[in-house]
Amino acid sequence: MPTIVSEGRHSGLSLQETDARAVCVIIWRVVIIWRVRQRSITRFPMRLLLIEDNVSLVQLISKGLANAGFEVDTSATVADSFDLLASGVYAAIVLDLGLPDGDGTAVLRSLRARGDSTPVLVLTARGTLQDRVTGLHDGADDYLVKPFALEELVARIHALLRRPGDFLGRLRRAGNVAFDPVGRQAYVDDVPQSLSAREMALLELLIGRAGRVVTKAYVEEHLFGQAEEIRSNAIEVYVHRLRKQLADFGASVEIHTVRGVGYLLAEARS
Repeated sequence: MPTIVSEGRHSGLSLQETDARAVCVIIWRVVIIWRVRQRSITRFPMRLLLIEDNVSLVQLISKGLANAGFEVDTSATVADSFDLLASGVYAAIVLDLGLPDGDGTAVLRSLRARGDSTPVLVLTARGTLQDRVTGLHDGADDYLVKPFALEELVARIHALLRRPGDFLGRLRRAGNVAFDPVGRQAYVDDVPQSLSAREMALLELLIGRAGRVVTKAYVEEHLFGQAEEIRSNAIEVYVHRLRKQLADFGASVEIHTVRGVGYLLAEARS
């Protein structure tokens, strides 16, 4: 077995041993990247939208989903749901059909009509076969009849998020920039780009409201926990970093500062 020689002295390592070390280095780098990605997902969990008008049920489900590692926005009406979906990016939706201002299927049909493939789990007291068939035909991905076990709801949501789904349909786009809320990945010209956890969270907020101003207070609320102390210029620092990253990646959109109000993701100035 030949021996690697360097600078006139024997290294003491065979080619086989050197190859083994190289493989170990590669594996270790992969482990480090995986750990960083897991910390990013843990710090900024997947956001779900819960559409339900029963206050006690909302509290119970929200707590259970939070304990399972999700972040939850809630809505009690069809109208509020439309507003949230117009401005938010969600990994999945839990939808009750019996809402005070209309039928939840209106929300479901609206999503599918515009090509939004966000997974929807219908949660309702309507348990007949025809109700389930109708919901699935309207675009529901799963159907859970009340009463139910919270553990089953969480398991079903995890199952929905594991499905390959329509990858292109779940991407949120602005110009040549795209964001996958499930895979937690940013793209420019369909090329994956590396961002820090908070840069990724900031992009998620802005791309979900592309073309509209996002207030500084709203950004602060979603990037930092209420109990977390932040520096007075922390938001500006992360906006600056993401703005520079997007420019370096060749993005056709940029973050505009609306003084005294907030930030806007829109076409880059020529």
